[in-house]
Amino acid sequence: MDNKRFFLATLLSVFLLFAFEYFTPKKEETHNTTQQVKQEQTPLSTQKVESSSNQEVAETGPDIRVPINANQVKGSLNLRGALLDDLVLKNYRETIKKDSPLVRVLSGPKSKDANYVQTGWVNADHDTTKLPDINSVWKTDQKELTPEQPVTMTWDNGQGVKFEKTISIDKNYMFKFEQKVVNSSDKPVSVFFFGRVSRGFTPKELNGYLVHDGPIGIVDQRLEQYSYETIRKDSKAPSDISWSKNTTGGWAGITDKYWLTAIVPQQDKNVSVVYGFTPDADQSENINTGGVEKGTYQVGFTSRQPMVAAPGETVSTFGHVFSGAKVVELLNQYEKQYHIPDFWKAVDFGWFAFLTYPIFIVLDWLNNFWGNFGLALLTFTLIVKAVFYPLASKQFHSMGKMKALQPKMKEIRETYKDDQQLMNQQMMRLYKEQGVNPASGCLPILLQIPIFWCLYKDLYVTIEMRHAPFFGWIHDLSAPDPTNILNLFGLIPFDPSTISPFLHVGIWPLIFGFTMFLQQKLNPAVLDPVQKKMFQFMPFIFTVVLATQPAGLVIYYSWNNTLTALQQLVIQKRMEAKAKKASFKKAKG
Repeated sequence: MDNKRFFLATLLSVFLLFAFEYFTPKKEETHNTTQQVKQEQTPLSTQKVESSSNQEVAETGPDIRVPINANQVKGSLNLRGALLDDLVLKNYRETIKKDSPLVRVLSGPKSKDANYVQTGWVNADHDTTKLPDINSVWKTDQKELTPEQPVTMTWDNGQGVKFEKTISIDKNYMFKFEQKVVNSSDKPVSVFFFGRVSRGFTPKELNGYLVHDGPIGIVDQRLEQYSYETIRKDSKAPSDISWSKNTTGGWAGITDKYWLTAIVPQQDKNVSVVYGFTPDADQSENINTGGVEKGTYQVGFTSRQPMVAAPGETVSTFGHVFSGAKVVELLNQYEKQYHIPDFWKAVDFGWFAFLTYPIFIVLDWLNNFWGNFGLALLTFTLIVKAVFYPLASKQFHSMGKMKALQPKMKEIRETYKDDQQLMNQQMMRLYKEQGVNPASGCLPILLQIPIFWCLYKDLYVTIEMRHAPFFGWIHDLSAPDPTNILNLFGLIPFDPSTISPFLHVGIWPLIFGFTMFLQQKLNPAVLDPVQKKMFQFMPFIFTVVLATQPAGLVIYYSWNNTLTALQQLVIQKRMEAKAKKASFKKAKG
């Protein structure tokens, strides 16, 4: 088998790698056990009934709000229900346009895209203490929440028990909730505390084979990810629980591609984490949601041991809420600061995280050094080339020898064209006599395939590369090249990609196609007519395929092909010079 066949196998393996992620299902097992459901069903079910029934009452009264003004976010706290339900990110916009709306991560229960955080208490067995609910109006001691000024909200049940929530925020996206029960009555108060993220709509789900969006968490030191569809199907009345488990600490919430809202309980507390879905009573508009059942997804924690406040006693607990951009460096900082296990896994680095994550760390460091992710990609390519240079040198030497054997190989093919087995035997004999291993040129490419895939994953899932500019017309490395040759790069007022995404071919994909064509010219000629035709179409096919991919990936491939071609050309020139020198010595001798 000649080197071209191995090269073809390598190209096909790239497609197989993409197909592997596409066709491999996400791990979406249901871990409920009868014992767990019995332990957790009562408090969780009570919470859900309260939030569902009282939400309708809440719609009759106006919201009362306390503004939030921090370094990275702005929004407001809702004193009706003590909800964190209004938050936008100051430094992220929906598109690269300067007048584009800021990204909103939290919205109130009444909004179309409801997404909010609720914390509170649930009565333990046989306790009838009146508790605050989603319709309760709280009092506050401050007019604004800032990093320098926490807000304390209070609610009195009129029975001698006062409930307090002190909320603070850091300079980024982490809120701290400290909850107190002040018992001035003559009876003990026994309650469970809870915290949950509620989402009252089903987003348009992303390609699950590239990035996970939906319920997520680290439970019992293990990453748990579930799709919206799985949560809906597995949530059965009356408890509306899809998945539940007892754990100590951890975190859980709902993630989007770039944004996360998660509950982080005290890491030394025994809690129950629950994923669930409560369907709306009115499903009349399902036809407008693509047939998807309407309802509210809930992910959160409930304490496993009740908080007991004796008469005259105050009991308290605290937790954190993260709501913002999944910046890897910041997630790592929070992981160390608050001992949150594997918080960086909120970013979906995929099955090959052991490789994808370190590659991102290198790219991020290079980006901080250069101040440009495009330059970081180019520099990373040089590093990869340096690491694989010894293997690449052997590859090109082998290819050079194969190219020199082309006349003899052609002669063997013509002589034994009617006897395939004998032809192969003669080819192997020729390789052995000349000390050529046709498989040696394939190894460096095969070793780089995982790097190519991990780089693609990094470009697709990390917010650090979102809207990251390069030079010229590339204003977002995570998006395809915006130019298109089919409308003469904008001269014709028509966008062919509206017909099909494969009708979008920009300048950088064309550069990539040219570099691939250049590499083919430097490789040994293909003798088989069928293979020759296939390889002639390869640059065109890959140009069309990569035209829809992130521009950063196309720039990486183009630069990689250019360096490979230059490296191959230099090695071939050295081999030719060495061969001429040896021939001259032989003739002279």
